[in-house]
Amino acid sequence: MKNDILFPGDTLGIIGGNPNGIMLVRAAKKLGFQVIVYCADESNPVLNEADVKIVGKLSERTKLQDFAQRCDVVTYTSESIDVEAVKFLSQFTKVPQGSDTLEITQDRLLERAFFEQLNINVAPYATIVSLDDIYQAVTSIGYPCVLKPIQKGFGKHRKQLIKKQTDIAKCADIIDLGTYILESWIPYEKEISVTLARDVEGNLMYFPFAQDTYREHHLHATLVPAEVDGDVSNEIKRLTELIVEDLDYVGILQAEFFLTKAGALYIKRIVPALHPSGYVFDKATDVSMFEQHLRALAQMPLSQPKFVTPVEMVMVETKDLAPLRTQWILKENWHYNYFRYPKSLHPVEVEGYILVTGENRKDIAQQVEATGIWDEIETAEK
Repeated sequence: MKNDILFPGDTLGIIGGNPNGIMLVRAAKKLGFQVIVYCADESNPVLNEADVKIVGKLSERTKLQDFAQRCDVVTYTSESIDVEAVKFLSQFTKVPQGSDTLEITQDRLLERAFFEQLNINVAPYATIVSLDDIYQAVTSIGYPCVLKPIQKGFGKHRKQLIKKQTDIAKCADIIDLGTYILESWIPYEKEISVTLARDVEGNLMYFPFAQDTYREHHLHATLVPAEVDGDVSNEIKRLTELIVEDLDYVGILQAEFFLTKAGALYIKRIVPALHPSGYVFDKATDVSMFEQHLRALAQMPLSQPKFVTPVEMVMVETKDLAPLRTQWILKENWHYNYFRYPKSLHPVEVEGYILVTGENRKDIAQQVEATGIWDEIETAEK
């Protein structure tokens, strides 16, 4: 791989219909790459951006092989991509992100074992296969805690927040569906994300630290720069470097941390793919997450992201479209990016995102809050 550089005119393959692919295709075209997209739904907007479209399931090996053999490099844009499909593609073309990190991060037990091996704080947890296990484990873990399936990607319907003993009975409907972990709910003050790029030589380039807000288990907003003191910032960077050092991965990667009021750090997860909180760098820095990812894949020199201006990124859901029309005609510092999903794919969870720029993070946050569009009670994802 070290001798294989992607030049203008070469072909980048993108697998999956995640919205990140829309912006990645556009960034790839700016660099002169031809783009082939492999996606299961022919009406997916990522396909509309591609030079060549291949519609197929991840289980269709003949189509996957044809796709791989037409690409100089293949990338995935979602942490939920099927690991076996990535392994299969790697037999026929280069997939610099690899599959090893995906295997770790898609399994909550493997991920926690990986962090513990590095002596990084994780929330106290226990393996659960029955209701009795929950009753026994909660005596040491305490309340509140949350039950989650070992395999990620099932959504909130397979999770259960347990605030008191009577809540355990609510787990009866899902407990037989698989193996779970019971995890303590960390009383954190802030959620900090670190987005970085790693090249084939292991060199790292960091974007500014960001502060994330989740609602109903989905990313709602990201604010840059995050407000953390120097000691905490240094420790976050040390832990992130410790994590990445042990991974065989090339491209954009994100590490997410819980920061408590007392200054303690707990690792939440790592995301070996493009994550929506990185949209904020479209305006906050002089290089986007998407271009930096491509530079890593193409073996170009990584850019050193330079901070440009404070920005808050807010995800736009369908219910936000109508009230946002007022801001559309009023705000000169609100910048919009809509994914343009066709009506056949509606309803969708997210329609796009806005980037609000300003002099400082406090004024930006107040301006967004003052609209009243996003006044729902916030619940943080764990």
